[in-house]
Amino acid sequence: MTNVNWNQLAKVVPQPPQWKIRWEKLDTTPLLPWIARMQQTPQNPHWHGEGNVWTHTRMVCQVLADHPDFRTLPDTQREIVFLAALLHDIGKVPATRLTDGVWTSPGHARAGAKIARSLLWREFGLSGTAERQNRRESICTLIRYHALLPHLLDRDDPERQLTRTAAQGEFCPNFSLSLLKLLTDADILGRTAPDTRELLEEVSLSFSLAEELQLCHAPRSFASPVTEFAYLSGRNVFPDQLLYDDTWGEVILMAGLPGTGKDTWIQSCCPQWPVVSMDEIRIRTGISPVGPQEEVVRLASEMAKEYLRQKQSFVWNATSISQSLRQNQLNLFHRYHARVRICYLETDWETGLARNRSREARVPPSTIERMLDSLEPPERWEAQTVEWHCV
Repeated sequence: MTNVNWNQLAKVVPQPPQWKIRWEKLDTTPLLPWIARMQQTPQNPHWHGEGNVWTHTRMVCQVLADHPDFRTLPDTQREIVFLAALLHDIGKVPATRLTDGVWTSPGHARAGAKIARSLLWREFGLSGTAERQNRRESICTLIRYHALLPHLLDRDDPERQLTRTAAQGEFCPNFSLSLLKLLTDADILGRTAPDTRELLEEVSLSFSLAEELQLCHAPRSFASPVTEFAYLSGRNVFPDQLLYDDTWGEVILMAGLPGTGKDTWIQSCCPQWPVVSMDEIRIRTGISPVGPQEEVVRLASEMAKEYLRQKQSFVWNATSISQSLRQNQLNLFHRYHARVRICYLETDWETGLARNRSREARVPPSTIERMLDSLEPPERWEAQTVEWHCV
């Protein structure tokens, strides 16, 4: 089913020599209900005189299909950037609201990346292998950062913002700032607004900075992994500065949906290490995995602090599905100067559900679906070492 859905979705991408967008191919895909919702989602008419979100999306896709740089891309990158354009504003569906008589959609890029990830993972089968993961996350990263370049130079530390974003290319080899600029230009041109020329100039200036930093096609290089983490996490250091490593041991933070094989991975890779396991704490205390988890987190954090005080390496075994959930624990580990490795695991949707059914601490499938809707794989800046694995 999912392979059929993906093949159908991919057929919408324009191909030579006609470069025609085959919109009719979307009619039999799981994207159709979202298209209906985008058609009903309004936009601020001053900045989007063309109308609703779906009208804007079609215009963006057409601009992209007509762009000479798009037509010279390799097949995979052409597919990725076009599908990112198709889904780039899907986050406006839940994010749009009327504020003081004006339609706004705050946070729609981040929301859109989550929605696209869930759809591509569950409905279109893009999960469980490195190739599928790369394709999916390249699309989602483009969606997540499609609003970055127009106002980048107004932000604090634009060089670091660009470097952080480009660093995602370590996990998604098909993502690049060059593709991001192509999508951003199409987004600006695919609407009716008075500020088109101004925004295109802003994007051009931002991209010139990326060119100067040699970030357009690949992540930046650093003097050492210690320097890389220090810079990406916001410390006042230079990329070429060789820093002293004052960390000790290693704390491994596991991340991934239930049923992805975190316990098996731990037994295979570090069987002698102590483990702070959220599942074991729930079993011991009788706390359900559905509902408030504050007491589970508190007990786990107390266990972790004991290991940290002793400078004892250990594994933090939890789903850790979002940046906000990870950040509290990562801040704790970093305060104790532990070297941290995030190990993110994923599998395909059906395999994950089957593994979950065989677990003692089984999680309801509806809960796993909600967790997938919130999932944010770890980004490069979150720890000294970040790994993505398909298992």
